[in-house]
Amino acid sequence: MHNKVAHTLARAFVRAGFETLRFNFRGTEASEGQYDDGIGELDDALAALKWMRERRPVGPLWLAGFSFGAAIAIRAAVKEEVSGLVSVAPAVSRFANDLEVQPECPWLVIQGDEDELVDVEETIAWLNSLEPGPELLVVPGAEHFFHGRQNDLREAVMDFVAQLVT
Repeated sequence: MHNKVAHTLARAFVRAGFETLRFNFRGTEASEGQYDDGIGELDDALAALKWMRERRPVGPLWLAGFSFGAAIAIRAAVKEEVSGLVSVAPAVSRFANDLEVQPECPWLVIQGDEDELVDVEETIAWLNSLEPGPELLVVPGAEHFFHGRQNDLREAVMDFVAQLVT
């Protein structure tokens, strides 16, 4: 919740006119509960989605996430209808590679080609197994936390959202 990528995603959506919610999954920092290998964290994401829907019942509702959070957001977008999805450096090999269906919303995956934690080739192979699959943007020279590339990340998200939101 407090890393630069999460902040950049939130800022991109605020600039696009959305209200945003950033939250920690169970067991992170001062959050209650314990890490649950992605199972309970999916429940956390679905609870946050429900809270946002109650707060804003009308209008588009998007999900976005980074790394572990991106993989959980993908799983949440399969379970609940959302207007769009942005996944940055999704940790799909551990938390989303067993999907029986994929999200049916517009979906952008952003991956750095120098990511030291989430292998770009593994991400591309997984995305190629999906039909039709999301839009993919590989950012040259970007590593996992997009150091020095937050502006590029923000602009990519804003451009994708702007194409879909009128």
